[in-house]
Amino acid sequence: MSATILDGTAVLAAIKRELAERVAALTERGMRPGLGTVLVGDDPAGRWYVNAKHKDCAAIGVTSIRRDLPASATQAEVETVVAELNADPQCTAFLVQQPTGLDEFAILAAVDPVKDVDGLHPMNLGWLVLGKPAPLPCTPTGIIELLRRHDVPIAGAHAVVVGRGITVGRPLALMLTRRSENATVTVCHTGSLDLAAHIRQADIVVAAAGSPALITADMVKPGATVLDAGVSRVDGKIAGDVAAGVADVAGYLSPNPGGVGPMTRAMLLRNLVEAAERAASV
Repeated sequence: MSATILDGTAVLAAIKRELAERVAALTERGMRPGLGTVLVGDDPAGRWYVNAKHKDCAAIGVTSIRRDLPASATQAEVETVVAELNADPQCTAFLVQQPTGLDEFAILAAVDPVKDVDGLHPMNLGWLVLGKPAPLPCTPTGIIELLRRHDVPIAGAHAVVVGRGITVGRPLALMLTRRSENATVTVCHTGSLDLAAHIRQADIVVAAAGSPALITADMVKPGATVLDAGVSRVDGKIAGDVAAGVADVAGYLSPNPGGVGPMTRAMLLRNLVEAAERAASV
């Protein structure tokens, strides 16, 4: 393996230390942040993610507010819990863990945009398009933070984002073209012709298609930075979009697991603390 590893787990630990100091300062002022989660059903992956988020909260001194509902919960019942968390002053920000099997967009739209810890509320995505401050989507923000913490050049780089989903591909493409990043971005997807030709031009490749081993070594320019944000399952185990041989060609590589995933958790915590800081300044 020749690629330098973009270690999201190590960066998550560093960010948690930084945020713990900010949480302590807020707590001294009587403004201890509280993270709410809503989990519908007992999907093992969803429960693991929710458990991990609450462990992160405990590590930095944040209050956990957990609402676990049965798989039989109706749309109205979930939206009632959302309304309760919107009104709860102890809940600084919260999320509804997907999938719920219900109308995800209606549930997301019911969340108070100020308390949208995932940064995916339609209003907050709109502010992203307009370039105004608002909670940002956690995974795209985490990808950019991971690049910055490893001093990977972004300004002037050609980034190819493979995937056009709401949680990663679309918002990441917008964020990379901001003046603060100044990358040139190509977005590829299932309708793209000759995917390999696009990827071979990239200085930065972000794989977020959910297609195991989609990106192979022969598709990557030597020395390029490759981030694996794909999530799928093969034989019951999490599998990324980047094939093993890419590590022999890339200059930098984020592993999966251990790369982008921990950064998503880190940015969720940062969104939470920033929401508490904004509330404290009002």
